[in-house]
Amino acid sequence: MKKFGLFFLILIVNLIYAQEKITLWPKGQMPNSKGLELKNEEKDSRLVQIKEPELFAFLPPKEDRKPMAVIVIPGGGYYKLTYDLNGFQIAKWFNTLGISAFVLNYRLPISPDVKQREIAPLQDIQASVKYLRKNAAQYAISPDQIGVIGTSAGGHLAASVSNISTDYTELKDDWTSIPTIPNFAILVSPVIDFGEFAHVGSRKSLLGENPSQEKINDFSMQNRVTEKTPPTLLIHAQNDKTVPVMNSILYYQAMTKNKVKGALFIFPEGEHKIGITNKSELTDTWKKLCSDWLKTLFPDK
Repeated sequence: MKKFGLFFLILIVNLIYAQEKITLWPKGQMPNSKGLELKNEEKDSRLVQIKEPELFAFLPPKEDRKPMAVIVIPGGGYYKLTYDLNGFQIAKWFNTLGISAFVLNYRLPISPDVKQREIAPLQDIQASVKYLRKNAAQYAISPDQIGVIGTSAGGHLAASVSNISTDYTELKDDWTSIPTIPNFAILVSPVIDFGEFAHVGSRKSLLGENPSQEKINDFSMQNRVTEKTPPTLLIHAQNDKTVPVMNSILYYQAMTKNKVKGALFIFPEGEHKIGITNKSELTDTWKKLCSDWLKTLFPDK
């Protein structure tokens, strides 16, 4: 009887966190691809090679589901993906708030299949935003309440899709009119600057060994903020030795200059490990701050 109860409990847990896997690009139509036959490769619970980008849908029960949805963008320095720790676990937390979450495993710019490395991840996140807006009714979400959350290099990609208006997806027909800019963004310990305060590994993976100063400037996201940048929440730790806190400060300064709605919270501790579980109780309050901030975004909807 005890064994049956344990089996039933495991079954229920699996059902709660069951997710749909969405293939973003029709077979043979993925842009910026050489057409190589790759396999997913994993090392130490990190994906180090992606066969093709995929979205994993984590949905709250329909009776608890809010119109808001978020695309979760894992980090990993643009050379690996922490898809569970900074992907699936964050998605499950959003579900407890009644928010639908979609984890994006995007193409890595170091992939041998990629023709133009710096736009491959951007193409995948732009296609994800379009897909959710086009299929919003299917998931009982609003096409006007779709945001992104990214950690570390995933934060750079979240900032990129928030500011780069050029549509790189190459999607045709009725896809062309669907905007790629999300309605809000949450950046956790984000890579922003590719200059003085760069995370060198992320810059090297995305732009190559010796990028030009022009490319460094173009992909330093504080330089791309405008009045059209969506509302953004920034979370960082002062003692982050991997991605200096100045990355978030520079982005928030640009937001303030351009009158972009948002907030910046800098915690004294947390290092480069702010996530679902945190060693410091103070740092762990980022989740409550995030939840409260999200409630302010769409008061009239």
